[in-house]
Amino acid sequence: MTQAIRLFVGLGNPGAEYEHTRHNAGTDCVTQLAEAFQAPFKVEKKFHGLLARATVAGVDVRFLVPQTFYNATGRAVLAVAQFYRIPLDEIMLLHDELDLPLGVAKLKFGGGHGGNNGVRDTISAFGGKSDFARLRLGVSHPGHKDRVTGYLLSRPPAAERETLTAVFDEVRRVVPTLLEGHWERAATALHTATRPGTLGQGT
Repeated sequence: MTQAIRLFVGLGNPGAEYEHTRHNAGTDCVTQLAEAFQAPFKVEKKFHGLLARATVAGVDVRFLVPQTFYNATGRAVLAVAQFYRIPLDEIMLLHDELDLPLGVAKLKFGGGHGGNNGVRDTISAFGGKSDFARLRLGVSHPGHKDRVTGYLLSRPPAAERETLTAVFDEVRRVVPTLLEGHWERAATALHTATRPGTLGQGT
C-alpha cells in the first residue's frame, strides 16, 4: 500500500452515556488526533457527524466522528468520501478490538469485518468493497462472550484509560508516516511501540 490516508474515522456511539467507554476507543483516538493537529470539529449534518480538517505532512486530511450509532457508521463515511472524492483506499477506520490485549494497536488493510458491526456497515455502504484501512485498538476480552456487551459499553478504570491514551499518542506519532503513504514503516513503528511490555518506553 502506497496511498496516503486522507480520512480518519473514529467508531463509537454518540451521546454522553457512551463517552469514553471501551466501545468508543476509536472515537476517542480520532478526537485526540484532531486536537493534536489543532483541527477543531464542526457539526456537519449532511455528513451525519463531526468533521475536522487539517494539513499534516503536506496532506489535506479529515477526521470524522460519526453521530450515527456504531452499527450505522457506513452512512457517515460514505457521505464524506463521496463529497470530497476520497477513494476507499485512502480511508482508515479506527475501532476497539476485543481480540487484542489492552495497550496493543495494529494496522490492517482490507479483509473481512471480523464481527465488527461498524466495519461491516461500512463494507455494506460501499457495495461490499472492503479495500480500506483499519486501526485496531486493543481493549482486551472480558473472558466470556456473555460479558462482552456490558464490558464494551462500560468505562475502563483510570489505569486502563491511561494506557489507551498512551496508545492514542503512539498513533499520533505514526500519522505523518501514514499520510506519506509509507504503510509498512508506520505499521512496524506502531506495532513495535505498542507490543506488550514496551508501551511508554519510546520508539
